[in-house]
Amino acid sequence: MVCADELGPVIPRAFPPAPGWSADGHRIKNEIGYGRGPEKTWVYGGLRVRDGHEVTATAPPRNSTQYQHFLHLVEEANPTGDIHVITDNLSSHDSKATRSWLADRPRIRHAFIPVAACWLNLQEGWWRIFRKTALAGQSFADAGEITEATRLATAQLNTRAKPWIWGRPAPPTRKLRRRFVYCL
Repeated sequence: MVCADELGPVIPRAFPPAPGWSADGHRIKNEIGYGRGPEKTWVYGGLRVRDGHEVTATAPPRNSTQYQHFLHLVEEANPTGDIHVITDNLSSHDSKATRSWLADRPRIRHAFIPVAACWLNLQEGWWRIFRKTALAGQSFADAGEITEATRLATAQLNTRAKPWIWGRPAPPTRKLRRRFVYCL
Protein backbone atom coordinates (compact mmCIF):
# COMPACT_ATOMS: atom_id res chain seq x y z
CA MET A 1 0.00 0.00 0.00
CA VAL A 2 1.33 3.43 -1.00
CA CYS A 3 -0.22 6.74 0.08
CA ALA A 4 0.36 9.35 -2.64
CA ASP A 5 -0.14 13.10 -2.82
CA GLU A 6 1.30 16.32 -4.25
CA LEU A 7 2.89 19.17 -2.33
CA GLY A 8 3.05 22.60 -3.77
CA PRO A 9 3.52 24.67 -5.56
CA VAL A 10 6.98 25.27 -4.13
CA ILE A 11 8.11 28.57 -5.59
CA PRO A 12 11.74 29.67 -5.79
CA ARG A 13 12.17 33.13 -4.35
CA ALA A 14 15.69 34.44 -4.23
CA PHE A 15 15.76 37.72 -2.37
CA PRO A 16 18.84 39.88 -2.93
CA PRO A 17 20.83 40.37 0.23
CA ALA A 18 20.33 43.67 2.01
CA PRO A 19 23.32 45.97 1.63
CA GLY A 20 23.48 46.54 5.39
CA TRP A 21 22.71 49.75 7.23
CA SER A 22 22.13 53.23 5.92
CA ALA A 23 24.30 56.18 6.91
CA ASP A 24 21.72 57.35 9.47
CA GLY A 25 21.59 53.92 11.16
CA HIS A 26 18.40 52.46 9.70
CA ARG A 27 18.08 49.04 8.15
CA ILE A 28 17.78 49.12 4.36
CA LYS A 29 14.69 47.37 3.02
CA ASN A 30 14.47 45.54 -0.30
CA GLU A 31 11.43 45.15 -2.48
CA ILE A 32 10.20 41.57 -2.43
CA GLY A 33 8.59 40.11 -5.54
CA TYR A 34 5.61 37.91 -4.75
CA GLY A 35 4.66 37.01 -8.32
CA ARG A 36 4.07 33.40 -9.28
CA GLY A 37 6.29 32.91 -12.25
CA PRO A 38 6.82 29.89 -14.45
CA GLU A 39 9.37 28.52 -11.96
CA LYS A 40 6.86 26.88 -9.61
CA THR A 41 7.57 23.23 -8.82
CA TRP A 42 5.30 20.47 -7.55
CA VAL A 43 6.63 17.68 -5.34
CA TYR A 44 5.00 14.26 -5.79
CA GLY A 45 5.33 11.84 -2.90
CA GLY A 46 4.40 8.23 -2.21
CA LEU A 47 4.71 6.75 1.28
CA ARG A 48 5.01 2.97 1.57
CA VAL A 49 3.18 2.46 4.84
CA ARG A 50 4.59 -0.94 5.85
CA ASP A 51 8.16 0.34 6.26
CA GLY A 52 7.95 4.14 5.95
CA HIS A 53 10.00 4.34 2.74
CA GLU A 54 9.20 7.37 0.57
CA VAL A 55 9.45 7.96 -3.18
CA THR A 56 9.49 11.60 -4.30
CA ALA A 57 9.70 13.38 -7.63
CA THR A 58 9.52 17.01 -8.66
CA ALA A 59 7.80 18.40 -11.74
CA PRO A 60 7.04 21.87 -13.10
CA PRO A 61 3.41 21.15 -14.09
CA ARG A 62 0.86 19.12 -12.19
CA ASN A 63 -0.79 17.04 -14.89
CA SER A 64 -1.55 13.45 -15.89
CA THR A 65 1.78 12.92 -17.64
CA GLN A 66 3.81 13.87 -14.56
CA TYR A 67 1.54 11.77 -12.34
CA GLN A 68 2.08 8.75 -14.60
CA HIS A 69 5.85 9.33 -14.45
CA PHE A 70 5.59 9.40 -10.65
CA LEU A 71 3.58 6.14 -10.63
CA HIS A 72 6.32 4.60 -12.78
CA LEU A 73 8.85 5.55 -10.07
CA VAL A 74 6.59 3.99 -7.43
CA GLU A 75 6.36 0.84 -9.54
CA GLU A 76 10.18 0.65 -9.80
CA ALA A 77 10.53 1.11 -6.04
CA ASN A 78 8.11 -1.79 -5.44
CA PRO A 79 9.26 -4.54 -7.82
CA THR A 80 7.05 -7.37 -6.50
CA GLY A 81 3.40 -7.76 -5.58
CA ASP A 82 0.36 -5.59 -6.13
CA ILE A 83 0.55 -1.85 -5.46
CA HIS A 84 -2.52 -0.18 -3.96
CA VAL A 85 -2.21 3.61 -4.31
CA ILE A 86 -4.30 5.65 -1.87
CA THR A 87 -4.80 9.16 -3.27
CA ASP A 88 -7.22 12.08 -3.49
CA ASN A 89 -9.69 12.81 -6.28
CA LEU A 90 -7.53 15.20 -8.30
CA SER A 91 -8.44 15.27 -11.98
CA SER A 92 -4.98 14.09 -13.08
CA HIS A 93 -5.34 10.98 -10.87
CA ASP A 94 -8.58 9.89 -12.53
CA SER A 95 -8.15 11.29 -16.04
CA LYS A 96 -8.78 9.22 -19.15
CA ALA A 97 -5.03 9.18 -19.92
CA THR A 98 -4.17 7.93 -16.42
CA ARG A 99 -6.88 5.26 -16.52
CA SER A 100 -5.63 3.95 -19.87
CA TRP A 101 -2.03 4.01 -18.55
CA LEU A 102 -3.15 2.02 -15.48
CA ALA A 103 -5.01 -0.47 -17.69
CA ASP A 104 -1.63 -1.56 -19.09
CA ARG A 105 -0.28 -2.08 -15.55
CA PRO A 106 -2.62 -4.38 -13.63
CA ARG A 107 -0.28 -4.41 -10.60
CA ILE A 108 -1.20 -0.80 -9.75
CA ARG A 109 -4.66 -0.21 -8.31
CA HIS A 110 -6.11 3.13 -7.25
CA ALA A 111 -8.23 3.79 -4.19
CA PHE A 112 -9.57 7.30 -3.72
CA ILE A 113 -10.14 8.87 -0.32
CA PRO A 114 -13.43 10.70 0.27
CA VAL A 115 -13.68 14.38 -0.66
CA ALA A 116 -12.62 16.73 2.20
CA ALA A 117 -10.93 13.91 4.13
CA CYS A 118 -7.27 14.55 3.31
CA TRP A 119 -6.33 13.69 6.91
CA LEU A 120 -6.99 10.03 6.07
CA ASN A 121 -3.98 10.01 3.75
CA LEU A 122 -0.80 9.19 5.72
CA GLN A 123 1.23 11.10 3.12
CA GLU A 124 -0.03 14.36 4.68
CA GLY A 125 1.78 13.53 7.93
CA TRP A 126 4.97 12.78 6.02
CA TRP A 127 4.68 16.16 4.23
CA ARG A 128 4.80 17.88 7.62
CA ILE A 129 8.11 16.21 8.44
CA PHE A 130 9.40 16.87 4.92
CA ARG A 131 8.59 20.59 5.09
CA LYS A 132 10.54 20.93 8.34
CA THR A 133 13.50 18.97 6.90
CA ALA A 134 13.75 20.36 3.36
CA LEU A 135 11.84 23.62 3.02
CA ALA A 136 11.78 25.44 6.38
CA GLY A 137 13.90 28.57 6.34
CA GLN A 138 15.18 27.95 2.81
CA SER A 139 15.28 30.40 -0.08
CA PHE A 140 15.62 28.66 -3.44
CA ALA A 141 17.06 30.37 -6.51
CA ASP A 142 15.58 28.00 -9.10
CA ALA A 143 13.70 24.73 -9.57
CA GLY A 144 16.98 22.75 -9.60
CA GLU A 145 17.64 23.72 -5.97
CA ILE A 146 14.14 22.58 -4.98
CA THR A 147 14.78 19.23 -6.68
CA GLU A 148 18.12 18.84 -4.90
CA ALA A 149 16.62 19.74 -1.50
CA THR A 150 13.83 17.22 -2.12
CA ARG A 151 16.30 14.48 -3.05
CA LEU A 152 18.51 15.09 0.00
CA ALA A 153 15.62 15.34 2.47
CA THR A 154 14.01 12.17 1.11
CA ALA A 155 17.29 10.26 1.39
CA GLN A 156 17.79 11.47 4.99
CA LEU A 157 14.23 10.63 6.02
CA ASN A 158 14.42 7.19 4.37
CA THR A 159 17.50 6.29 6.44
CA ARG A 160 15.44 6.53 9.63
CA ALA A 161 12.13 5.31 8.17
CA LYS A 162 9.83 3.16 10.27
CA PRO A 163 6.31 1.77 9.72
CA TRP A 164 3.50 4.31 9.76
CA ILE A 165 0.43 3.77 11.88
CA TRP A 166 -2.56 6.06 11.58
CA GLY A 167 -3.29 7.80 14.87
CA ARG A 168 -1.39 9.25 17.77
CA PRO A 169 0.99 6.99 19.71
CA ALA A 170 0.26 6.22 23.33
CA PRO A 171 2.04 8.51 25.81
CA PRO A 172 5.11 6.99 27.41
CA THR A 173 4.67 5.54 30.86
CA ARG A 174 6.43 7.52 33.53
CA LYS A 175 8.24 5.78 36.33
CA LEU A 176 8.48 7.55 39.64
CA ARG A 177 12.02 7.87 40.87
CA ARG A 178 11.19 8.18 44.54
CA ARG A 179 8.30 7.00 46.54
CA PHE A 180 7.51 8.70 49.81
CA VAL A 181 5.61 7.04 52.63
CA TYR A 182 4.34 9.24 55.39
CA CYS A 183 3.69 7.67 58.76
CA LEU A 184 1.78 9.54 61.44
